[in-house]
Amino acid sequence: MGERFVVVPVDGGVRVAVEGVHSDAVVSDPATDTGSSTTGGGTVDDREAGEDSVFEPQDPDAVVPILEYNREPNKYGDGVPKENSPFINNTDIDKGNSYDGTNMALFEEEMDSNPMVSSLLNKLANYTNLTQGAQEHEEAEEDEGPQMGTFMGVYLPCLQNILGVILFLRLTWIVGTAGILESLAIVALCCSCTMLTAISMSAIATNGVVPAGGSYYMISRSLGPEFGGAVGLCFYLGTTFAGSMYILGTIEILLTYIVPKAAIFVAEKKEDEVDALLNNMRVYGTCCLALMSIVVFVGVKYVNKLALVFLACVILSILAIYAGVIKTIFEPPDFPVCMLGNRTLQNHNFDSCLKTEVIGNLTITTKLWKLFCDGPEFNATCNDYFNNNNVTSIQGIPGLTSGVISDNMWSVYGPLAMMVENKNLSSFGGSDPAQDIYMPYVVNDITTFFTLLVGIYFPSVTGIMAGSNRSGDLRDAQKSIPIGTIMAIATTSFIYVTCVVLFGACIEGVLLRDKFGDSVKGNLVIGTLSWPSPWVIVIGSFFSCCGAGLQSLTGAPRLLQAIARDGIVPFLQVFGHGKANGEPTWALLLTAGICEIGILIASLDAVAPILSMFFLMCYLFVNLACAVQTLLRTPNWRPRFKYYHWALSFLGMSLCLALMFISSWYYAIVAMAIASCIYKYIEYRGAEKEWGDGIRGLSLNAARYALIRLEEAPPHTKNWRPQVLVLLNVDSDQGVKHPRLLSLTTQLKAGKGLTIVGNVLEGTYLTKDAEAKRAEQNIKSSMSTEKTKGFCHVVVSSNLRDGFSHLIQSAGLGGMKHNTVLMGWPGTWSLKWIRLSSFIHPETVRETTAAHHALLVAKNVDGFPTNQDRLGEGTIDVWWVVHDGGMLMLLPFLLRQHKVWRKCKMRIFTVAQMDDNSIQMKKDLQMFLYHLRLDAEVEVVEMHDNDISAFTYEKTLVMEQRSQMLKQMQLSRTEREREAQLIHDRNTASHAAINDKAESGPEQVHMTWTKDKLFTERNRNRECNANVAVRDLFNMKPEWESLNQSNVRRMHTAVKLNEVVVNKSQGAHLVLLNMPGPPRNRGGDENYMEFLEVLLEGLNRVLLVRGGGREVITIYS
Repeated sequence: MGERFVVVPVDGGVRVAVEGVHSDAVVSDPATDTGSSTTGGGTVDDREAGEDSVFEPQDPDAVVPILEYNREPNKYGDGVPKENSPFINNTDIDKGNSYDGTNMALFEEEMDSNPMVSSLLNKLANYTNLTQGAQEHEEAEEDEGPQMGTFMGVYLPCLQNILGVILFLRLTWIVGTAGILESLAIVALCCSCTMLTAISMSAIATNGVVPAGGSYYMISRSLGPEFGGAVGLCFYLGTTFAGSMYILGTIEILLTYIVPKAAIFVAEKKEDEVDALLNNMRVYGTCCLALMSIVVFVGVKYVNKLALVFLACVILSILAIYAGVIKTIFEPPDFPVCMLGNRTLQNHNFDSCLKTEVIGNLTITTKLWKLFCDGPEFNATCNDYFNNNNVTSIQGIPGLTSGVISDNMWSVYGPLAMMVENKNLSSFGGSDPAQDIYMPYVVNDITTFFTLLVGIYFPSVTGIMAGSNRSGDLRDAQKSIPIGTIMAIATTSFIYVTCVVLFGACIEGVLLRDKFGDSVKGNLVIGTLSWPSPWVIVIGSFFSCCGAGLQSLTGAPRLLQAIARDGIVPFLQVFGHGKANGEPTWALLLTAGICEIGILIASLDAVAPILSMFFLMCYLFVNLACAVQTLLRTPNWRPRFKYYHWALSFLGMSLCLALMFISSWYYAIVAMAIASCIYKYIEYRGAEKEWGDGIRGLSLNAARYALIRLEEAPPHTKNWRPQVLVLLNVDSDQGVKHPRLLSLTTQLKAGKGLTIVGNVLEGTYLTKDAEAKRAEQNIKSSMSTEKTKGFCHVVVSSNLRDGFSHLIQSAGLGGMKHNTVLMGWPGTWSLKWIRLSSFIHPETVRETTAAHHALLVAKNVDGFPTNQDRLGEGTIDVWWVVHDGGMLMLLPFLLRQHKVWRKCKMRIFTVAQMDDNSIQMKKDLQMFLYHLRLDAEVEVVEMHDNDISAFTYEKTLVMEQRSQMLKQMQLSRTEREREAQLIHDRNTASHAAINDKAESGPEQVHMTWTKDKLFTERNRNRECNANVAVRDLFNMKPEWESLNQSNVRRMHTAVKLNEVVVNKSQGAHLVLLNMPGPPRNRGGDENYMEFLEVLLEGLNRVLLVRGGGREVITIYS
């Protein structure tokens, strides 16, 4: 649409009034304009780049210019992965329409993202819900808007789709077999199911605009892409098999009632008739399918134009039935049925229902005689039953007032090849099954029972989605779909109920049970009732089935194309392509291929239950979608159709599920298995979609309910598992520094429980917003790579210490909070992080202890195995020094559940003091592990009291010197780091001469001596240089006396315990060790880190464990 820009002079200036656009500009008067960016009279302020036009000064007498521009209307609803919206953040279209006025200057900041109401309404007025390929691409129709009303757009299409092949070919047989009462029950059951589904569908269809796509669109947008894709494909398969059923119905009418002589396969024996018929159906059905596919491919628009003709055939056929019923009151039609005893005979090969007849005073045998005897002679050998019973003729259609309704009230089920008999007639002599199969009796071609008839009948009530599928062509879809669909179901239900009663009241029972009309010379049974001629029904039903088959072959490929274009099933994307005008060529080929499967089955009675399953599953999920949306009360659930209730939807859903298993339990299981496989495939391989579906809302409600329940009481010890908060670091590019920490989490969790990966960025959120989002994306990517299932939480804080504190306090929600914190060991704390990490780490330990959280600290985490590694034979060593609630016992067990650690054995070491009975301790520990159901080797290590070594004093002295100097010197951070480095260098140089022969690792930059060096020098070599070194060392003794004895004792413990652990577990795959607590005096944090460093020295993979103050493992069941 064009929009007019009118330039009008206002108050000595020039204001640009824009009609229909929310932007204007003021052009200053030349005499008063002092702030313009250019000189000269009447100059306009510079416009920003991206504006649509630049206004130049106009002569007062000149004509006011009209500036035109075109705005492309916003089109959405096309099933793209992320639906566009005209309401917010849609700036592509309005990029050039910046707001420059003063009337709404208060809101000018919002104009970039939120449109003005005038612009919003303009977009809504230009809204279209038609998708390319969903409507016919006819030039004559492109310029016309949706014009169909309720009657033409919904009512008649539904009527045409509901009434069809089953009504004409099988309803009389169902009434005769099930009886009037059970037939009414079948009709009521199926029609109730579709009526309840229509109510649910009406609520969904009127809850906003439903683009072309019908039931698939409704279900996918209500229940999510997984359900939508699964049910959409089931609906597609149902529609495709419906095409098979209609084609088989067309061929059955053609070969049985119109041109029986056209059969290619002719049975020479009576027992081969069924096979011959099925083979004929396969051949002719395949030819018919090929012809219909070509018609759909070449001229689909002609199929739609002929839809009215096909509908007229259906309506005329039904009117002919009612007219025939009325006529039977006055003049029943003459269709005699020949009976031998009480058995019905096939009336194909004889003219008169007599054994003998008199012609010119001469009694001769009839053609019927020759069928039961081995010759025309009177002395010929005849069938015993033929000899013992008389031949009688009864009227096939006695009429509405004949009282035959009482005989047809009850069911007559039977096995395959059971004869169709009239119990009111007398019968003498038994039957000989070996002989009867060759006789021209009318028999059951299949075993009949109630549930089978339900499955065969149900396709006759499908087609209720025809109106919603045409929503794009309706003038007012939200009004037309409910009224038209419900009225169509009411009309067809009335037709079915009246037909059941009228068939049972007008037609003899044996003729009703004669499926193919063999007893009335091969006439269509329902045709014998019609007026003025049986051919009205035969021709009408033939064209009706042809039209329905063409409609199925037209609609199914478009449904598949819509699913493929949504991109939720990757392997179907090839079927989203088509011809230049959008016709789904590849989808049509696949549809024809699947349709051929139904034709090869060849039996209408076998195909009908298959498509019943798929349609029932589709209807089930329509009801589920409505019930879920109603119960969740989502804010967007505001359907205009008000006559719905969640109880009705659940009843409809239950009916659908019941009918699935009533019709055919094995087909139901297969259909559900197919839907489940599609669901899981979309879940794991499909594209991620967010359609605001009800399942997500259901998940949120379930999660809220579960969280509230979890918060009512803490978990029992038996239910305790580590819910981990992983404290992760990122580099300057927001990349994950230690991804192996996520690998360890995955191996520890095995996908169970809660995992929160946290990170802290230093700064303010307003300035670090983009970095935080980038870090979050990188962390999520690493989590996906390491197969860590959980959540990511990036916090921006003024300093790292507060940020980690906030994470520990606030991560999680309700009862779903972490109980364990996992972090890596700050490897360079002694130098680079002298001011930072040495405080972060002890503070983290204190805060986790205060919050009653367990703490896991992994040292050398980059050396831990990946998820792809498989550790061979080795051990996981647990050093149980103090009781921590059982964390040290539980963690190895959890790790060994993962395939990385599965082959590792568990060893538990505990430490005995001088006054402990180590033998008894070992027995007690073995018994404790037995009750815990843990398999582990047990070893008790004795640590005797001995004198504190010189090495311990030396390390304590150096530690305190460094700490004291840092406290006394009021230096900047850079100077402190430099001073610390100088102290380290001086101490290293002073002992360099002694340690020439000792290896010095590049990482050992924070220690003056290592115990390995000292013990090597003391024990291996007593030569002069060693004695000098030791004498040098003991000359420091006066300085030792001034040391803090508490620090000396702690250092002694660290040195001795490290010596024992390294001796026993240096070759272990993993060492788990109790983590000592930090000092209460925060001034000793650097010392605390030094103690831990000494404790862990020489060990490769270490996991320090600190319990959360509660028992996490129990011996009880």
